[in-house]
Amino acid sequence: MERILYFERTEFGTRLAKVKAEMSRRGLNILLVSEPPNLNYLTGYDAYSFYTPQMGIVALDRNEPIFITRGMDTTSAKITTYLSDDSIRGFPDNYVNSPDLSPYDYVAGVVKEIGGEKATIGVEMGGYYYSARAHADLVKALPQASFADADLLINWIRLIKSSAELVFMRQAGLIGDAVLRRVVATAEPGVRECDIAAAAYHQEISGTPEFGGSYNSSVVHLGVGERALAPHSSWTDKPLSNSTIINIEVHGTRHRYQINVSRTICLGKPSAGYERLATVAIEALNAGLDSVRPGRTCSEVYEAFQKALARHGFEKDQRIGYPIGIGYPPSVAERTASLRKEERTVLVPGMCFHMMTGLWLEDQAVTITQPFAVTEAGYEPLTFTPRTLVVK
Repeated sequence: MERILYFERTEFGTRLAKVKAEMSRRGLNILLVSEPPNLNYLTGYDAYSFYTPQMGIVALDRNEPIFITRGMDTTSAKITTYLSDDSIRGFPDNYVNSPDLSPYDYVAGVVKEIGGEKATIGVEMGGYYYSARAHADLVKALPQASFADADLLINWIRLIKSSAELVFMRQAGLIGDAVLRRVVATAEPGVRECDIAAAAYHQEISGTPEFGGSYNSSVVHLGVGERALAPHSSWTDKPLSNSTIINIEVHGTRHRYQINVSRTICLGKPSAGYERLATVAIEALNAGLDSVRPGRTCSEVYEAFQKALARHGFEKDQRIGYPIGIGYPPSVAERTASLRKEERTVLVPGMCFHMMTGLWLEDQAVTITQPFAVTEAGYEPLTFTPRTLVVK
């Protein structure tokens, strides 16, 4: 069976070594990995199977992780990972949605098999895919083990992208640019909102002539008219009017590496006040970007943005950015460093962020954003669509 791997085996080896080093530092013998982005990062696994329990087991004394999934999905594991057959385990289908059987009993059985019955085990307590039931079942099945919260252990390692990962981040950015061009071309008076969303989705998956895209970790956010005031609004089937504001956030995804990017589109001539708001937002965005340097903290970038806003009498009390990378539903954000006032994380080359500097006021809103990578000299934009208010 031919394998589909987008990274060299040495890349996966480096990632695993970093995870094991952090496990040793924390006194963990075993790490149970439930988050799909982290499983992808460690093994390459990619299939839409995370709606049922699945788990990676990293043990300090094993050369590769063990991946446990529903039996029928072991085929995808053999195709998309570098793991040996012995490291791919499938639980029987009668465990799926069973009122009596728990897949985590199966996981516990594998933990015991590798000598982890009395181990100190790290689990992703804050993960989207590690439920209270999962934890209760594991604790019950492994009564002699000690459990520790290892949430974000892998996420913090993922924060700094390798040169190979940055290749896919750049390609994702080019897909994002193509999506924005398609949306702007589609947005006309009389066109239904749902048709704009459909155009965005088509382009996100079609990608560019050079490389295709994939499904994203989040829906297209599309706010029109009054709903432009809502940051995470969805579309309706109403036709666009002759004069309206459209705030849209789209994505580009390449081999699960995803960028997010937003633009404001104005159908008809915007008011002078709205043009001023857009100008202020762009000035602050550029000030934040220009402040990006290795060695600076996330809070320093935030402060540069806020100073530019304050010169015009505005303030933004939300974070202005979050880390991006491998994306699976429900979120692309890596849940680690944010660009905000109290964040002391130091910027390092290879970190990637979506600088999300939307201004959401009571009566008007504008969202013009920029995904970027931290470099040795400053920042590298991951999309190249001009940072302007789009007027049609």
